Amino acid sequence: MGMVVQKGYMVPKKRKLIRTALKVKMIMWFIILSVSCGYGMYAINTHIKTISGGGYLVSEQEAAALKNMDCILVLGCGLKQDGKPSEMLTDRLLTAIALYEAGVAPKLIMSGDHEKEDYDEVTVMKEFAIKKGVPSQDIFLDHVGLSTYDSMFRAREIFCVKKMVVVTQGFHLCRAVYNARKLDMEAYGVSADLHTYKTRYIQEVREVFARTKDYFFCAYKPLPSYLGKETPVTGNGDETNQKEV
Repeated sequence: MGMVVQKGYMVPKKRKLIRTALKVKMIMWFIILSVSCGYGMYAINTHIKTISGGGYLVSEQEAAALKNMDCILVLGCGLKQDGKPSEMLTDRLLTAIALYEAGVAPKLIMSGDHEKEDYDEVTVMKEFAIKKGVPSQDIFLDHVGLSTYDSMFRAREIFCVKKMVVVTQGFHLCRAVYNARKLDMEAYGVSADLHTYKTRYIQEVREVFARTKDYFFCAYKPLPSYLGKETPVTGNGDETNQKEV
């Protein structure tokens, strides 16, 4: 009496009830933790959108009215298999070039991935802009802008930027401007949404997690993956053509 058979041996009912209670407790704690994490991410994302949206996301026309901008920073976004800029990156470049031609800032910074010798995102970005009529000396290359946070940190530390306009797609813009402002730069964002993108929803979901990550990065301000020689954006962009890190 009072015993059950389980997997070939005798287990008291009391022990079985304790195990069941522990499983229920673990499930409840998992639910509580999941809800807490979800709410935390929601709060962080809302916080970043609210701060960045506070007059810092502007149209091309509004950007033209800004005064004394040091540069327009274009964030990298991948290359096609044929080595040409991806659709998103093309739109970022076209938007940045239009801002440059409108006199928003005298210099461009192309910040992207050139960590490996066989993948050079930023040189492709520069060549694209040169073909559109931008003088080579007005284009600076950040060869190791490996993340949004790294790009902003390096803009401040390597290129001595104090005031800039950041160009990227709308889903990414709040985080980029938030990072820059938390790193003590006066930054404004212009959206490069010239098309409807196939990966839009995937990018928006990814951005929820990326904003959460960068919130903590901006709070603790770790060094980026690479630093290097100071090259003020007021100089000649051709000095940055070769990677030096």
